[in-house]
Amino acid sequence: MDIQQIIFQFIGGLGIFLFGIKAMGEGLQKSAGDRLRDLLDRFTTNPIKGVLAGIVVTILIQSSSATTVITVGLVSAGFMNLRQAIGVIMGANIGTTVTAFIIGIDIGEYALPILAFGSFLLFFFKMKRVQYIGQVLFGFGALFFGLELMSSGMKPLRDLQAFHDLTISMSDNPFLGVVIGTVFTLIVQSSSATVGILQGLFADGLISLDAALPVLFGDNIGTTITAVLASLGASVAAKRAALSHVLFNVIGSTIFIIILIPFTAFIEFIQGSLGLNEKMVIAFAHGAFNVTNTLIQLPFIAGLAWLVTRLIPGEDSYVDYKAKQLDPVFIQQSPSIALGAAKEEVIRMGQLVLKGLEEAKNYLDTGNGNHAEIALQLEDAINNLDHKITGYLVELSAAPLNEHESRKHNNLMDMVRDFERLGDHFENIIELGEYQVNNKVKMSEDAKENINDMYTLVISTLSEVIDALDQDDWKLAEDVMKKEERIDLLERKYRKQHILRVNEGRCSAQAGIVFVDIIINLERMGDHCVNIAESILDGLDHYQEYKTV
Repeated sequence: MDIQQIIFQFIGGLGIFLFGIKAMGEGLQKSAGDRLRDLLDRFTTNPIKGVLAGIVVTILIQSSSATTVITVGLVSAGFMNLRQAIGVIMGANIGTTVTAFIIGIDIGEYALPILAFGSFLLFFFKMKRVQYIGQVLFGFGALFFGLELMSSGMKPLRDLQAFHDLTISMSDNPFLGVVIGTVFTLIVQSSSATVGILQGLFADGLISLDAALPVLFGDNIGTTITAVLASLGASVAAKRAALSHVLFNVIGSTIFIIILIPFTAFIEFIQGSLGLNEKMVIAFAHGAFNVTNTLIQLPFIAGLAWLVTRLIPGEDSYVDYKAKQLDPVFIQQSPSIALGAAKEEVIRMGQLVLKGLEEAKNYLDTGNGNHAEIALQLEDAINNLDHKITGYLVELSAAPLNEHESRKHNNLMDMVRDFERLGDHFENIIELGEYQVNNKVKMSEDAKENINDMYTLVISTLSEVIDALDQDDWKLAEDVMKKEERIDLLERKYRKQHILRVNEGRCSAQAGIVFVDIIINLERMGDHCVNIAESILDGLDHYQEYKTV
């Protein structure tokens, strides 16, 4: 027995399989349009919809781990609450079984032609749609080719006494199978891969059904590690979502270990009744496990949410970043109330920008990636509010508005655009901070002090313009315009000073580029604050009368 050949064929086949899964998922995602987060965000209003959304998204990206990571991110950003997240996670577990059914269609002998055809579409066509289809086919072919390699590599194991003894032990002790399945999936980071390997082992007669099923349960537990890793350093709500994923699969595996004998008999009955091949038997077992587990635990989502809340205590940092005030009924019944609701959401949008700007500053000061992650999540939330408020105001434009309301409506549209641009600028600052960290760019203490002074002034200006909008205070709005003049002066002054520092060798050229780009972004943020202040003043009739006098 050539051990080296077995190992090389197995790990090479596993690598090709994992690459195929990734390529197929990315191709499906691109061809379907990059709206998966929006799908999860919009269609999770109740647990059943959440389950369906989880199934659809997981089928599209061919990875339950990726779906749960997206879900943890949405919970962390406040787009989704814990109960909604648990529903999506349950759906993701069902959606991932589709891969096993694909593998069950035994077309391994056609793997290379499919892979070749996919490559042909990828390299010889310029249409994006055709390239995406090519990527899907390439991944599909690579998936089966990898499986064939792994399968041929593992066949000699049937003559190995130690492996034979291990499978007998797993038949006698189901918990050993669960542990093996869990550990192997923790290492590979893909339940689809470990289930595919299990299908190959069962098809080649290397493992019996009663030994394979506990390994299958362990695969489902092992796949939860990705969500756990994604939640590290995230909010308390995100940690709870990840723990609920772990508990869901652990509880399900425990139930099925208890009923292992009747479940095994049921799968054997299905195999005999439908005449399934061995790979499809494991696929049906995988699907039956996840669907039944979801049906059992779906009514207890509230209890599961309560349990993880008790297990992970602490202040839940959940903030509802969705638009809360934009009721379409207001547009028909009272446009003035609708304008007031839109204004409240614009103010909330400004508060998110302020918090994001502060987190970006914390990232520049400390280099702590958590601040960058929070800032980028806030930027996502700002973009979401921009989309919702703009859509609401467009609908409102069709309603009958008087001259004052029409002016206020136009001003709000302008403000939304300016707040969204402000979010883009602090995102730029985050990217500059990442460049600084990744390339170990060192700034002089003078440069750091200059950035800090300018940052403090911009934060103060942004805070003041939000207060001016909230209070309809023209004095605050005018003060914002004066502060912006100081920001412009500082930008010019600090840029000249930094050029001197670079020429004198006190700062590197790389540091100079980062410094200048940061202060340019801060200066442009000041410009957007002035635009908002001007819109506020334009909407105040008493200010217009005062200026006329």
